[in-house]
Amino acid sequence: MSAPQETDVYPFPGSTYRGPAARYARLRAEQPVVKVRTAGGVDAWLVTRYEDVRELSADNRLSRAQACGDGAPRVGGTMHTTPEMIISLDSPEHSRLRKLVAGAFTMRRVERMRDDVQKVCDELLDDMLAKGGPIDLVQQLTVPLPLTVIGELLGVPPQDLRDFEKWARAFATVDDRAGGEESLNGLAKLSEYIVGLIADKRENPTDDMLSELIAARDNDDRLSEQELVTFGFTLIGAGFDTTANQLANSVLALLADHHDQWQWLVEDRSRIPVAVEELLRHVNLFATDTSGFPRIAAEDIEVGGVVIPKGDAVLLALASANRDGDVFTNPDQLDLARTHNPHISFGHGVHYCLGKHLGRMEMEIALDGLLRRFPDLRLAVAEDDLPWHDGEINHTLTSLQVTWG
Repeated sequence: MSAPQETDVYPFPGSTYRGPAARYARLRAEQPVVKVRTAGGVDAWLVTRYEDVRELSADNRLSRAQACGDGAPRVGGTMHTTPEMIISLDSPEHSRLRKLVAGAFTMRRVERMRDDVQKVCDELLDDMLAKGGPIDLVQQLTVPLPLTVIGELLGVPPQDLRDFEKWARAFATVDDRAGGEESLNGLAKLSEYIVGLIADKRENPTDDMLSELIAARDNDDRLSEQELVTFGFTLIGAGFDTTANQLANSVLALLADHHDQWQWLVEDRSRIPVAVEELLRHVNLFATDTSGFPRIAAEDIEVGGVVIPKGDAVLLALASANRDGDVFTNPDQLDLARTHNPHISFGHGVHYCLGKHLGRMEMEIALDGLLRRFPDLRLAVAEDDLPWHDGEINHTLTSLQVTWG
């Protein structure tokens, strides 16, 4: 299919934390690579089957760099990212930057952080128990846990973290009608803050990743100043927002729709690591059913029997891929004991998520703490009364009122 239809306007309505829009199942079966109109933007190719999404995620003929910066096509339903950000780069520039920080996010390094993450979580849960229910789990646990951990890793003063949360969430806003003004304002605030923080750490370096990056910039000339600034806010923003949302949405899914599986985990918490992988697959993080980062075909690419012409925009539907029945048995069912689970919630290829091990560990520790100390946790309000942040790239609960006892 070469010409988009008016009925194909993306993002499709109907995406929720429970799963992608219903239309994706039909597209996987009938038109797995289809051209769609995007809201307020240019036409784009939407790829929906697991194998095609995975293949294209690792195809260097699809360029993130060409989708960013001056003159790039404005694809509706996607995030504005600046050309210097690591998520905006192709190799070899992407590989150069990734190597500077990859060592801090290896499984071995992350495991060494486990005791510290556990301590942060225990303190938050102690406070939750002392306050008593009902309580907002978003403000009590799902945001402050990953926000505190990434702040300590990068050396952001604790008193600044909440401002950073506000700006990072503004940056993650999709607003096709306003030309991305809210996102750009959030980006400006983040940049301004990081510039000041870098100046402070140049005067008084500490044992944290941002100080290490400053040394790489000043001593080894491996970073430009702009790359240093964008690295700072990219790592902090990515390091807490996705984990916070995935954790909150996963708890909601268990309490609202799968309380039997919550009790199954209460009975044996050793099941949690496998359960986390299934929650990552089944609970839909992506508000537009893609990661929100378009790519541009640098040359003609054939996939799924369709030729995507050079210069066209491409969207990879990760949420749809995670529901592909050719890969996952009973794909629309939450099965916390699922063993064959090659989900691609963290992406694939050169942009495979740096923080995947840290995000997994934070979810495991948080769920273990809740199941151990609040086995009778339940929603304190009707699910329909829960507020969601409209317009962010992710499905974002602004409050999750829970109680127990």
